[in-house]
Amino acid sequence: MIIVFGIVMLIGAWQVYDNYYIFSHALDKDLLKYKPVHGQSADESSPITDEMVAWLTIDGTNIDYPVMQGKDNSAFLNTDPFGNYSLTGSIFLDSRCSSDFSDEYSLIYGHHMDYGKMFGSLDDFLNESYLKKHTTGTLLVGRNAEIQYKLRIFAAMRVNSRDKTVFDINKDRIAQYIKDNAAVYTKQENKRIIGLSTCADASSASRIVVFCSIED
Repeated sequence: MIIVFGIVMLIGAWQVYDNYYIFSHALDKDLLKYKPVHGQSADESSPITDEMVAWLTIDGTNIDYPVMQGKDNSAFLNTDPFGNYSLTGSIFLDSRCSSDFSDEYSLIYGHHMDYGKMFGSLDDFLNESYLKKHTTGTLLVGRNAEIQYKLRIFAAMRVNSRDKTVFDINKDRIAQYIKDNAAVYTKQENKRIIGLSTCADASSASRIVVFCSIED
């Protein structure tokens, strides 16, 4: 009985440590020192891999991360921006989208972590008053931040992961689809749209998607 109890205690302690490790590395402040500055060359010593295509910041949230893009959409599910295995993965651009964000519709994914880490704060945007207070962000495109775009958040919705308009990158229908189905919607004034997608919870196929427009 003592041995069994000891094993249970060890498993419990490991789970506590594992959860702490995951959450403490989901928003590693050291990552921010590699954030590029528009108009300046990137730090040559940066360990972030060459798959970095942008840096995404949503004002007033913990979202301040490099955006990666792999050959497929599984590449950065469990790989951090340094190329190492990590349960938190990375924020990453859909492999079908143009890396310079020239498409009319681009889609970025991230894990839903507790305490608002990674894309864990996206569900807050389903609250209309919250969205209206958090409408701005910045997208630095390219490893050297060659292009800087301002972002304006204008809508949020809960949608099934198999939705063909949102997740099949349906560029022709997306603007009207958002207008018709968003839980929260304000006027969308610009042509190019970026969707930020995360899991609503671990046990369903529901996704939360927040939509931004790129201000040229």
